[in-house]
Amino acid sequence: MTPLELLQLVAYFGLLIVLTPLLGGFMARIFAGKRTFLSPVLRPVEVITYRLTGVKADEEQDWRGYAVALVVFNVLGFFVVFGLQLAQGVLPLNPAGLPTVEATLAFNTATSFMTNTNWQSYAGETTLSYATQMLGLAVQNFVSAATGIAVVSALIRGLARRTAHTIGNFWVDLVRSTMYILLPLSLILALVLVSQGVMQNFSAPVEATTLTGVTQALPQGPAASQIAIKQLGTNGGGFFNVNSAHPFENPTPLSNFLQMLAILLIPAALTNTYGRMIGSQRQGWVIFAAMLIMLITGLSLMLVSEYSSNPVFGVAGVLEGKEVRFGITNSILWGAATTAASNGSVNAMQSSFTPLAGGIAMLNILLGEIIFGGVGAGLYGMLIFVIMTVFIAGLMVGRTPEYLGKKIEAREIQMAILAILLPSAAVLLMTALASVTEAGLSSRANVGPHGFSEILYAFASASNNNGSAFAGLNANTPFYNLLLGIAMWVGRFGVIIPVLAIAGSMVVKKTAPPSPGTFPTDGAVFAGLLIAIILIVGALTFFPALTLGPIVEHLLMAAGRSF
Repeated sequence: MTPLELLQLVAYFGLLIVLTPLLGGFMARIFAGKRTFLSPVLRPVEVITYRLTGVKADEEQDWRGYAVALVVFNVLGFFVVFGLQLAQGVLPLNPAGLPTVEATLAFNTATSFMTNTNWQSYAGETTLSYATQMLGLAVQNFVSAATGIAVVSALIRGLARRTAHTIGNFWVDLVRSTMYILLPLSLILALVLVSQGVMQNFSAPVEATTLTGVTQALPQGPAASQIAIKQLGTNGGGFFNVNSAHPFENPTPLSNFLQMLAILLIPAALTNTYGRMIGSQRQGWVIFAAMLIMLITGLSLMLVSEYSSNPVFGVAGVLEGKEVRFGITNSILWGAATTAASNGSVNAMQSSFTPLAGGIAMLNILLGEIIFGGVGAGLYGMLIFVIMTVFIAGLMVGRTPEYLGKKIEAREIQMAILAILLPSAAVLLMTALASVTEAGLSSRANVGPHGFSEILYAFASASNNNGSAFAGLNANTPFYNLLLGIAMWVGRFGVIIPVLAIAGSMVVKKTAPPSPGTFPTDGAVFAGLLIAIILIVGALTFFPALTLGPIVEHLLMAAGRSF
């Protein structure tokens, strides 16, 4: 690693730390309904939106009403994207004349973008028209991200309010998250990306002749607008097949740096928003610190592994599969950030990482959306582990566990365990099914532990709504389209509904003042305990599966064998 690459890492994390309280404070004002510098422009639009849709902004919902509104809205979004794909052959904005999308692929893609997973079993430039990309995928990039932000805002209210019965209004949270946060940030980033050369047009593919005399179709389209929200909304779905490794999506070092920063920007800032909304910024910084420690630790191990001598090739720093324009460090940093943040975009192939680096990227996903995670989803995923940690700490000292002055009781623990177990069960059960059936095994590009890693990574990515792929696995088959789609539904709503149930349970409880026996949750000791619980509960669940994949492959690579 060069000194400039090390300086870039310092600048990346330093800028993330600086921007966290700035954006976090702004979002806290948005969720509290307070005036911001955008209010003179956007408040009238917000009011008109409520009037046109019949939303009563001053009426809040209990957790059941909130959950029903959320599920109905997202299911309707699924059918819109599904229908657009089935009808795109006769719709306008299809200069390439792309045909109707096959039904199981349409199901998978509609599910993927509705759940903020953005798993892609297709090549964007050869499968989806501009109309489908803009009206279907880009819209879902906004509203699926806004859904995650809405859920965590509801959970925060449940924790912060004193003996209430409502946790907010889903429609208001959805509109404000989209209008005040996602749209302005996406507009700014899209303009900057266009200035760097990212494509934004409605032209048909251009025929070009290569130096070898071969004719090649160069894809066109409105890419910059979708790329901005794919990163800021931790969506990750690429306009083109190779995602952010494509020079039309990611042409310069600056565009590369800004897209990586955008991946973590909102998830990191939400920790500060959380601290402000509950009246203790220290609580938010403790969660931020736990996330950052896990990310930097994993990134460091990945970099050490990549820059160490590879016994198979006899050299260190193998560039195969990396982003050769920006170097190994940028490929690994992107790989760590995208898997930690539940983003899914890539500028290199995780399949080409060393087994240890690829295994850590996989572990980032398997831990759930908690190391910054998806927008909103990362924080509510981490708060589930916070509740588990408080409960275990209470058992250790023989006291009724409390968090923010509210007792953690059986219902909260049941819902927290359910939110942890459902995605985990989907990963392991579906990986097992794919590993013992011809339909699952026939899609592998490799055999042995690497082939198993391809399958495990796919279901880890789908069940935890990440969306990145290990590469090598042909997932565009009816078997994988349907099974991965089901995993996405489980991973999204199997967590959201228990989280809202926790919010509803906590909001009605009285807040007790801290006593000498209260376990503090705003210090370094709690951050360390939180990380330990995450590793014990989360990592050990998947240790046997990781042993069969990246761990065995790492040991074999040390002996000079590859797959």
